[in-house]
Amino acid sequence: MIVIGLTGSIGMGKSTTAKMFADEGIPVSDSDQVVHDLYTGEAVPLLADDFPEVIDGGAVDRQLLSKTLAKNPDKLKLLEAIVHPLVRQKQRDFVVAREREGCDLVLLDIPLLFEVGRADDVDVIVVASCDVEQQRKRVLARPNMSVEKFEFILSLQMPDAEKRRRADYIVDTGQGMDAARDQVRKIVTELRAREGRR
Repeated sequence: MIVIGLTGSIGMGKSTTAKMFADEGIPVSDSDQVVHDLYTGEAVPLLADDFPEVIDGGAVDRQLLSKTLAKNPDKLKLLEAIVHPLVRQKQRDFVVAREREGCDLVLLDIPLLFEVGRADDVDVIVVASCDVEQQRKRVLARPNMSVEKFEFILSLQMPDAEKRRRADYIVDTGQGMDAARDQVRKIVTELRAREGRR
């Protein structure tokens, strides 16, 4: 089984690209969804001591967490030390379960794949990308987004050019949905052929 790691900076179309892989029958583990589930479950008691101000109604309030991190960026490392091992374990469990089911390809959607040192956890890296003007327009159109917040998020992410350089495949999401879907299908066809030759 080939484990695909999908990544891409904010606003580059990574989530849309992940859905395209899912539409091709590839099981997808979405890191954001894994984190969301952890923030309403097992991560809550682990975060309560160091981040009591972000716990609301027995769950982590992501808006409050963003505000806390914007004011105290040094607390990001602490958050990552608590949450990242849990995410990794959930994804390992996902991969093992899909392998048992006989899947030939599986995709892990990991926004910070390079930044958190996960490149070696996958067999193939796909980067979703578009030009920076499109990225900026997409992100600033989001609710509750400001230029300052966008720039803060970008400061935490590896530059797109470097991600593209390290990618095995690039899906250019700036040419429209049909073009991106064609690129995804080509990648899936190529990887299935490679897996079949193993």
